[in-house]
Amino acid sequence: MNIYIGNLSYDTTEEQLRQAFSGFGDVSTVNIIVDKDNGQPRGFAFVEMSAKDEATAAISGLNGQELNGRALNVNEAKPRPQSGNRDGGNRYRKSY
Repeated sequence: MNIYIGNLSYDTTEEQLRQAFSGFGDVSTVNIIVDKDNGQPRGFAFVEMSAKDEATAAISGLNGQELNGRALNVNEAKPRPQSGNRDGGNRYRKSY
Protein backbone atom coordinates (compact mmCIF):
# COMPACT_ATOMS: atom_id res chain seq x y z
CA MET A 1 0.00 0.00 0.00
CA ASN A 2 1.23 3.48 -0.87
CA ILE A 3 1.06 5.97 2.01
CA TYR A 4 1.15 9.78 1.77
CA ILE A 5 2.96 11.70 4.52
CA GLY A 6 2.39 15.45 4.62
CA ASN A 7 3.50 18.36 6.80
CA LEU A 8 7.07 17.05 6.90
CA SER A 9 9.88 19.16 8.26
CA TYR A 10 12.37 19.96 5.51
CA ASP A 11 15.02 18.35 7.76
CA THR A 12 13.34 14.93 7.74
CA THR A 13 15.39 12.19 6.10
CA GLU A 14 14.31 9.01 4.32
CA GLU A 15 16.01 7.02 7.08
CA GLN A 16 13.93 8.75 9.78
CA LEU A 17 10.73 7.92 7.90
CA ARG A 18 11.86 4.34 7.35
CA GLN A 19 12.50 3.95 11.09
CA ALA A 20 9.13 5.45 12.03
CA PHE A 21 7.18 3.21 9.66
CA SER A 22 9.22 0.03 10.19
CA GLY A 23 7.81 -0.15 13.71
CA PHE A 24 4.54 -1.19 12.04
CA GLY A 25 5.91 -3.60 9.44
CA ASP A 26 8.05 -4.07 6.35
CA VAL A 27 8.81 -0.84 4.46
CA SER A 28 9.42 -1.37 0.74
CA THR A 29 10.32 2.17 -0.33
CA VAL A 30 10.57 5.70 1.05
CA ASN A 31 10.46 8.66 -1.31
CA ILE A 32 10.73 12.26 -0.08
CA ILE A 33 9.51 14.55 -2.84
CA VAL A 34 11.91 17.33 -3.82
CA ASP A 35 11.52 20.40 -6.02
CA LYS A 36 12.83 19.56 -9.49
CA ASP A 37 14.36 23.02 -9.93
CA ASN A 38 16.30 23.48 -6.69
CA GLY A 39 16.37 19.98 -5.14
CA GLN A 40 14.85 21.18 -1.85
CA PRO A 41 12.26 18.98 -0.08
CA ARG A 42 8.65 19.96 -0.73
CA GLY A 43 7.33 18.86 2.67
CA PHE A 44 5.74 15.55 1.73
CA ALA A 45 6.73 11.98 1.01
CA PHE A 46 5.43 8.56 0.07
CA VAL A 47 6.12 5.29 1.88
CA GLU A 48 5.28 1.93 0.33
CA MET A 49 4.48 -0.98 2.64
CA SER A 50 3.93 -4.49 1.31
CA ALA A 51 1.19 -5.61 3.73
CA LYS A 52 -2.08 -3.67 3.76
CA ASP A 53 -2.82 -4.41 7.43
CA GLU A 54 0.63 -3.12 8.45
CA ALA A 55 0.14 0.00 6.33
CA THR A 56 -3.27 0.62 7.89
CA ALA A 57 -1.74 0.27 11.36
CA ALA A 58 1.03 2.71 10.42
CA ILE A 59 -1.51 5.26 9.17
CA SER A 60 -3.51 4.99 12.40
CA GLY A 61 -0.44 5.02 14.59
CA LEU A 62 1.48 7.87 12.96
CA ASN A 63 -1.22 10.30 11.80
CA GLY A 64 -0.94 13.38 14.02
CA GLN A 65 2.29 12.20 15.65
CA GLU A 66 5.22 14.59 15.82
CA LEU A 67 8.42 14.10 13.84
CA ASN A 68 11.11 16.80 13.83
CA GLY A 69 8.73 19.29 15.42
CA ARG A 70 5.86 18.81 12.94
CA ALA A 71 2.61 16.89 13.36
CA LEU A 72 2.46 14.39 10.49
CA ASN A 73 -0.50 14.10 8.15
CA VAL A 74 -0.55 10.40 7.20
CA ASN A 75 -3.13 8.69 4.98
CA GLU A 76 -3.50 6.31 2.08
CA ALA A 77 -2.11 7.84 -1.09
CA LYS A 78 -4.69 8.52 -3.76
CA PRO A 79 -3.86 7.78 -7.40
CA ARG A 80 -3.00 10.81 -9.48
CA PRO A 81 -6.02 11.94 -11.49
CA GLN A 82 -5.65 11.42 -15.19
CA SER A 83 -5.91 14.61 -17.17
CA GLY A 84 -7.89 14.58 -20.38
CA ASN A 85 -5.72 17.43 -21.64
CA ARG A 86 -3.07 15.95 -23.93
CA ASP A 87 -1.45 19.16 -25.12
CA GLY A 88 1.37 18.95 -22.56
CA GLY A 89 -0.08 21.72 -20.41
CA ASN A 90 0.07 24.31 -23.17
CA ARG A 91 -3.45 25.70 -23.28
CA TYR A 92 -2.52 28.22 -25.89
CA ARG A 93 -1.26 25.79 -28.50
CA LYS A 94 -2.80 26.56 -31.83
CA SER A 95 -4.31 23.73 -33.77
CA TYR A 96 -4.14 24.04 -37.51
